[in-house]
Formats: sequence, structure tokens, C-alpha cells
Amino acid sequence: MNKLVALTALALLPVASAIAQEAKPDYTLTGNVTLASDYRFRGYTQTGYNPTLQGGIDFAHSSGFYLGNWNSNVESGLYRGASLEMDFYGGYKFAAGPVNLDIGGLYYYYPSGGDKGGLEHADQGELYIGASFSYFTLKFSYGLTNFFGLGDGTDVDTDGNYYIDLGFAYDLGQGWGVNAHYGYQYVKNGKDAGLQDDNVSDYKIGITKDLSGWLLGLSVVGTSDKDFFTTANLRDGGKTGVVVSVFKSF
Repeated sequence: MNKLVALTALALLPVASAIAQEAKPDYTLTGNVTLASDYRFRGYTQTGYNPTLQGGIDFAHSSGFYLGNWNSNVESGLYRGASLEMDFYGGYKFAAGPVNLDIGGLYYYYPSGGDKGGLEHADQGELYIGASFSYFTLKFSYGLTNFFGLGDGTDVDTDGNYYIDLGFAYDLGQGWGVNAHYGYQYVKNGKDAGLQDDNVSDYKIGITKDLSGWLLGLSVVGTSDKDFFTTANLRDGGKTGVVVSVFKSF
């Protein structure tokens, strides 16, 4: 390498470094794990008020398309003997002005589930559309199947159930954050299938603290109807309570 070429190469190093830093990969692959004192789904315990270990993996393409899987232990008596929940989802995210939109589908799968009466897994398939703006998010999920198996083996049809999820999150600085959530669940023909009502709501108010990539959380979770869903031993599943969690992404 002659002196002129060497000097030219040295002069271009900062430019090449800046370009490399600005370049974004075509896709990302990330994982996550959570340890929590309880698994609450739409306000109701899925683990009989016992601790849960959860984890997942996410693939995201620069075009906006994504795929993912998330898993958690559950109370086996709720899901026809299944002790594991596996969620599979995929969709497309894009911006429409100041609003970020998210359209996709999600399938809740409970392997090894089933009962002696010949009923299959208590699964649930949903389509969803979500939007986020500033500190707020709004998501609508529509059920394509019987609501987690409710009505299976009978002439009662509970598909067409839906859930509305309104969320708020605010960064307080120095690793602190606050969040809140309100949800509304409608189950078509819920009364005919054995529920006390066709609809119920839930809420959550929480605070988080980021400690070197470990996200600590504390939330108060409650519902409008404590026994709308029950645990496997018929305890009220929607009692107001505190959930403590530790989350890590990698």
C-alpha cells in the first residue's frame, strides 16, 4: 500500500464507521424470560395464584413482518390436563403518520390437553389489530374458535368472542416507569355455556424499575367479577392482588 492510498483509507475510516453504525440489520432475533409471583391473563390467575416461569423468542424483519412464540406454565385443571401454554403469533407492524399499527394473529395452544370425554385441547385462535400513539395503546382481539374450549361438546357456540385492551405506559426517567391497563372481555353465549355473564372487565396499575437490563415490576391486578372464571379447585380466579415480576430480554 503506497502512502497516498494509506492516507486516503485512513481519511475514509470515520465515514465507513458512521455508515456501519447507521446500517440496520434486515432482521432481529430476540428472546425473553420472566419469573413472576402469578400468571394473570386478562385479570384471572392461570396458575392458581402460584408462581410462573415464562419465556419466548421473537423474529422481526425490517419490513415490519414478525413471528414469535411465548410459553408459560398453567394450572392443568383449567385446560383439560395441560400444564403448558404455548402461544404462536405473527403479524405486520407499520406506521400511519404518528400512529403505529399492528395487525396479526395468535394461537393459544395447550399440548397434552384433552379429557376422557373425548374433548380436544382447550385452544383459542384470535385475529387482532392494535394501535399505539404517544403513551397509549389500543388492541382489539377477535376469537375465531370457541373461547378456550368453552362450549366444546355441546351445541353452544362461543366463537366470535372478543377482547378490548387499553394500555398506558410512561417513562419517569432514571429507569423508573409506570403503566396502567383496562380490558373488556365479551364471550358470546357465555351464560348458556355456564358463565355467570357474557362480559367482564379487568384492570392493572403497575410500576417498573430497570436495573442494568433486568426489569422489575410490581402491579395491582383486579377484575369486575371475581368468580367469572375460577381456579381448578373452584376458587375465585379474579381476586384483586399484587403481582411481582422480573423480566429479562436478550
